Amino acid sequence: MTADPFEHTALHYSGHREYLEGTVPFIEEALALDEPVAVAVPGPKLELLQGSLGAATARVHTLDMSAIGANPAGIIPNVLRAFADCRPGQRMRIVGEPIWPSRTAAEYPACAQHEALVNRAFAGRDIAALCPYDIDGLDERVIADSLLTHPLLKSRDGRRASDAYDPDHIVTVYNQPLQDRPWTAIERAVDRDTIDNARWFTTAYGRNAGLTATRLIDLEIAVTELITNSVAHGGGTGLLRIWTEEDQLVCEVSDTGHLTDPLAGRLPVDPDRAHGRGLVLVNQVVDLLRTYTSARGTTMRIYLRLN
Repeated sequence: MTADPFEHTALHYSGHREYLEGTVPFIEEALALDEPVAVAVPGPKLELLQGSLGAATARVHTLDMSAIGANPAGIIPNVLRAFADCRPGQRMRIVGEPIWPSRTAAEYPACAQHEALVNRAFAGRDIAALCPYDIDGLDERVIADSLLTHPLLKSRDGRRASDAYDPDHIVTVYNQPLQDRPWTAIERAVDRDTIDNARWFTTAYGRNAGLTATRLIDLEIAVTELITNSVAHGGGTGLLRIWTEEDQLVCEVSDTGHLTDPLAGRLPVDPDRAHGRGLVLVNQVVDLLRTYTSARGTTMRIYLRLN
């Protein structure tokens, strides 16, 4: 059997020096070989790398991961595949840092699942992906999970295979029931005849909560896709819940359908296809999408910041 050309490496680093020692040679080697290279890391780390690379930065596709990759479920279609699919057949490299210390507890399960699913999304592709992990700032659980989601590990001790590698375990472990709904959450049943009413109600709620006009459009797009999917694929009805918490509007849709493909919404869809773009679109417009699915049903929860 031919080895998979896709290389997915976790870089465990401590401090700026180890960060640069682990990433800059990786980038410079790609440039020397004339390989396309993308760097998607949080803003402060992007500035650090740009300062070290100097004029060579102009040859690197750079992105602020804390902005474009705020929603972990959107990183594969909106960041990684968006870069790689424009360069078919080329060997390329990606530095992607989807997890940083200020990631929230609500975001982390989606982050871990993202790192696990990258292996499926790029299987067979001639790509080397390097994912930095701040061992000083991240929780021990996050560092341990990185060994399950990456087949390779790079650290100050060198590069080696991860004996713990088991990405499917991570996908399963973080497929958690979504709880913590406040008593103030409003519930509405939705069926084929009430989709328009549910859309109107949701946007009215968002307007009263303080969403901007642009964010109201994002909310309407996302909720319309979710409730339409529930009616079409979740037994004909869905349950819509909406509330606010701190500085976010939260909305979820539950139904009796079972989402069997963990990559649903995470891969680009052929524009000629009549269906399948809904979840990809949701991942483009929300700040966070969390999903729980089982044989008994599926719940999808979206978050949008109020300011």
